[in-house]
Amino acid sequence: MVEREPAGELAGARDGFERLWTPHRMVYLQGENKPQDAEGGSRCPFCRVPGLDDDEGLVVARGELGFVVMNLYPYNTGHVMVCPYRHVSLYTEVTIAETAEIAALTQTAMRVLVEISGCHGFNIGMNQGAVAGAGIAAHLHQHIVPRWGGDSNFLPIVGQTKALPELLADTRRRLARAWPG
Repeated sequence: MVEREPAGELAGARDGFERLWTPHRMVYLQGENKPQDAEGGSRCPFCRVPGLDDDEGLVVARGELGFVVMNLYPYNTGHVMVCPYRHVSLYTEVTIAETAEIAALTQTAMRVLVEISGCHGFNIGMNQGAVAGAGIAAHLHQHIVPRWGGDSNFLPIVGQTKALPELLADTRRRLARAWPG
């Protein structure tokens, strides 16, 4: 929704820019439900999600040691994360078996994303620690962001807003249906 701010309110003097409000992101920005330390349990969304059904938790696929889940604040449609079930914060803390399953889940997610969306490439990465940009630094998670030629536009730059053409639940359903096995 585009709203015009009255001059002198909230953002200061009129500057000619329209404002695209995304109040639903305030929960994320204020850190609600983010674990602050090594404690997992009910404070950690990545510890809580596996106990939910797949639709409610937006879980795409489950392995023995890890799972694939939709990102609630995606950079692009199909943005998923691969997480170990175990509450660890750093890549150096995962076992060899967890590392292998994270890699296998990542490869499968990439194949499924290409199949269902025709994406042209990927950004894949882990931010280790809050200073490195990890939104939830206490529980390791790897981002898989599908990319298409020309998928960047003015909205993220000008409006700090990302337009997504599909609801998360719909994307999760399509990914889960196409997931092998």
